[in-house]
Amino acid sequence: MSKSLKILLIFIFLTNCSFNKNSKFWSYEKIKEEKVEAGSLIEECKTKFFIKKCKKVRRANVKKEFKKEEALSSEFNSNIKISLFSKPINKSFINNYDNNNGRINYDGDLKKISRFKFSKIDNFFQYNPEILFDNKGSIFKFDARSKLIWKTNHYSKSQKKQKPILTFAKSKKILIVADNIAKYYAVDINTGELLWTKKNIAPFNSQIKTYKDKFFIIDYENILRAYSAKDGKEVWSIKTDTAFLRSQKKVSMVVIKNIIYFNNSLGDISAVDIESGQLIWQRPTQRNDLSQDSYSLKNSELIADKKNLYFSNNKNEFFSIELDTGSLNWVQKINSSLKPTLIDNYIFTVSREGFLIIIEKNSGNIVRITDLFKKFNKKYLWEDKQVRDSIHPVGFIVGKNNIYLTTDKGHLFLIDIASGQTIKILKIDKDKISRPFVENKNLYIIKDNSVLKLN
Repeated sequence: MSKSLKILLIFIFLTNCSFNKNSKFWSYEKIKEEKVEAGSLIEECKTKFFIKKCKKVRRANVKKEFKKEEALSSEFNSNIKISLFSKPINKSFINNYDNNNGRINYDGDLKKISRFKFSKIDNFFQYNPEILFDNKGSIFKFDARSKLIWKTNHYSKSQKKQKPILTFAKSKKILIVADNIAKYYAVDINTGELLWTKKNIAPFNSQIKTYKDKFFIIDYENILRAYSAKDGKEVWSIKTDTAFLRSQKKVSMVVIKNIIYFNNSLGDISAVDIESGQLIWQRPTQRNDLSQDSYSLKNSELIADKKNLYFSNNKNEFFSIELDTGSLNWVQKINSSLKPTLIDNYIFTVSREGFLIIIEKNSGNIVRITDLFKKFNKKYLWEDKQVRDSIHPVGFIVGKNNIYLTTDKGHLFLIDIASGQTIKILKIDKDKISRPFVENKNLYIIKDNSVLKLN
C-alpha cells in the first residue's frame, strides 16, 4: 500500500433486500461421518449433460462425532493472568494472507480526533462492515489527516440504484473491486482511474485475496475463481456444493504456501493448489441435508498459522483443522461468528453472549473465560437479562495491552488483556458500529453515516 494511503480504503455493504424477524432459515444438524484414512484418494463423480465424469480427490479424516451442546455461558479460571510475549505488529491489516491480525501495535487513549461523514446507509445493522463505503458504489482515498484525495464511481445510474456491496483488495498499485451485482474491476490506486472492468455470471460474496499476479474470490454459486490482476481474465475456477439459501455472511479464505484454503456457505472447507486450481482436499463441517432447527449458518473468518486453520460458527462449534490433510484436531463448544485472533499459543475469541474466551491452540483446552458485560453501567439497565441478551459483539482487535470490542448497540469496550476485565465502555452510537481497525497507530470505527478516527 502506498505511503500516501494513510487510511485504509473502507467499504460498507448494502442490498435492497432484508430479512424480517419472522424469516426462517434452514440449517444443518451434525451427524456421524464415515471415517476415511487421512489423505486417502477417493473417487468423486459429477454428471453434466448426461455425461458422468470422475476424478480422484483427497478427503479429510473425520476423527469424532459432534453433538449439539449448549454454548459456554459462565466464567472459568477468571483469576488467571495472561502474558503475551510476541511483539506488536504495525501493519496487521495489509496483505494479510493468513487473516490473523495478531497483537496490534496500538495503545491509544480513545479520544476522538476526526470524523468523515457520508450519506446514511440503509439497513446498516444487517452487515458486518469491514471498512470504507458509499451507498452508490463510490470509492474514497484519504491522507493521514482524513483529507479526501480522490473520489471515484464506476457505476451506471441503474447500477447505483442496486446499491452495490463493494469488496476490496490491493495488488501492487492496483485496487481490485468486486460487488454483489456480479461486477468486478480494477482502478489505479493513486488516481482512481478505471483500468478494466468485467462481469461474472453470479454475484460475489467473499473476501478477495491477491497473490503474485492473481486475485481470488468466491461467488454465490460457491465457485472459487482465480483472475489475472492485470486484465481481469479468468485463470481457473473450481466449484463446490451450492447452498440452498444465500447467506449474507461473507465467506473467507487464507493463502499458505501456494495453497488457498476457503470455506463456502455450506460450511465445507477446501484446499486448492493456487497455480493449477486442482482440489487437494475437502472437508465438510456441516450435514448436507436440511433440518427443522432453521437458522442461517454464519462462519467466522478463517485464520491460520503454519500448521492449522481455526474458525468458529453460530452453531456452537470452534474448529482446529490440519492444513496438510484437512483432519480435525479438536472442536470446542463456542458460539461465535466473530473473527478470532491468534497470539503466541493463545486463540482469542468472543462469544455471541459476551464472553471473552482464550483457548490453548494445540490442545483446544479453554484457558480462561471472562464475562465482558458483567460490569456494564447500571444506566443501561444491565440487571435486566432481556436488555443484556439484546446486545451482541460485532468484532474485536487485540492491541498492545488491551482488547477493543464493539457491539451492535454502539458500544466500544476497552478490556485488559492480562485479567480479561472490562476497563471502560464508550458509547459511540445507539446502533451498530463496525469492528475496529488500526492504521498508523490510529483506531477507526465505522457507523452508518460516518467514519470515526480515535488515537
